[in-house]
Amino acid sequence: MTERELSRAAARRLAIIRHAEEVTGNVALTCRYYGISRTLYYTWCRRYEELGIEGLRPRSRRPHSSPNATSGEVVGKIVHLRKTYHFEPAKISMFLKRYHDLGVSTLGVWRILKRLEMNRLPASQRYRRHVDRWKRYEKPQPGHRVQVDVKFVAPLKGSRKKHYQFTAIDDCTRIRVVRIYDRLNQTTAIRFVDYVVEKLPFAVEVIQTDSGPEFGSQLHYHVVDKGIGHVYIKPATPRLNGKVERSHRIDQEEFYRMLEGVVIDDTELFNDRLQEWEDFYDLHRPHGGLGGQTPYERLREKTTSPV
Repeated sequence: MTERELSRAAARRLAIIRHAEEVTGNVALTCRYYGISRTLYYTWCRRYEELGIEGLRPRSRRPHSSPNATSGEVVGKIVHLRKTYHFEPAKISMFLKRYHDLGVSTLGVWRILKRLEMNRLPASQRYRRHVDRWKRYEKPQPGHRVQVDVKFVAPLKGSRKKHYQFTAIDDCTRIRVVRIYDRLNQTTAIRFVDYVVEKLPFAVEVIQTDSGPEFGSQLHYHVVDKGIGHVYIKPATPRLNGKVERSHRIDQEEFYRMLEGVVIDDTELFNDRLQEWEDFYDLHRPHGGLGGQTPYERLREKTTSPV
């Protein structure tokens, strides 16, 4: 309550006390008129006699002790994950369970964020509801389809050099391969595809891309000659490459935002930093779309249990 509301509540209670003393001369009639109990009336009278008008101000109903309250250390971890990575409550709950062995429910995390007025993300990070929803899908086996796309990386502070992040993500396990190049053309795309095929721990059956010029006929026939299928998504439908598109948003929120102020003007150095991020993404980062599993945990599940 605001200071004004507290003062108004105290003034009303004092008016009720005076009404009983000066108007009706009868406590029962006054209580009936104002719709309060006599016990409450006498409580106000006692506080007024002891503390004056200050004793009539509404008091906090917070308990004196909360043995089951979340500790300040846990709240600090929640705040850090929210402010640093803009994680939603479910993702925060996953991280606390995996890395700190703390069982805080999604609802519990949301309540803490609500109390701290951090339940709404900045406008640039809020979820935007799509007008037309589409059904999520997932290929049944690793390598059935690998989505490939390119993310433009603006020059970092202190550098004028442009970079392009090529990303491949397995539709089934979400295992990713990422690589930075300083050129965007079919030659670079071919180099990246060869790198992906060699690095992934399973055979690739189909590669899926958009119709960008870097994924033109040279790349197409190169992929086909390797015995791998190559399909293009329909024009103006980036949602069909939704997993790689979403992973690029994660890169921006959790990797590139942490590089603000870092000077990196060498492509190989950039790839070293990106490799660290790739390892964390594939081996340690829990994914909401995988029920809290990491991509390699999903791979282990898919390769050790029958479909």
